[in-house]
Amino acid sequence: MTTPTPTPTTEFAFELPHGHLDAHGTLHRRGIMRMATARDELACGNDLRVRENPAYLGVVLLSQVVTRLGSLSDIHAGVIESLLVGDLAHLQDMYERINAPSFSEDTCCLTCGGPRSGGDGRSAGDRLGES
Repeated sequence: MTTPTPTPTTEFAFELPHGHLDAHGTLHRRGIMRMATARDELACGNDLRVRENPAYLGVVLLSQVVTRLGSLSDIHAGVIESLLVGDLAHLQDMYERINAPSFSEDTCCLTCGGPRSGGDGRSAGDRLGES
């Protein structure tokens, strides 16, 4: 009898500090982010908004990897653009952590958004879309 191989987790829950208020007055704070693929990052290079403004990379990339926010399942750049800066920074930090080559669920607390032990070695300016 063989032991089944555990499948790696590629989707992670998050809770935004402030949340997205939609046109109907509903506040959306909890969501799901999936790990990025090479295709996600390559597609951003073909996006006209990113070509015109490289700082827009983070918005486009997050709109591809955030798969749900509250009851919203159509997460587009407009949703990401409307987030408060603190929420955007929260998602950018999460993106960097779960897509880092050394990522391990054992060392990263996705509930609170911080490292489980020690720092991750990044500086404050190392956010998605910043140079």
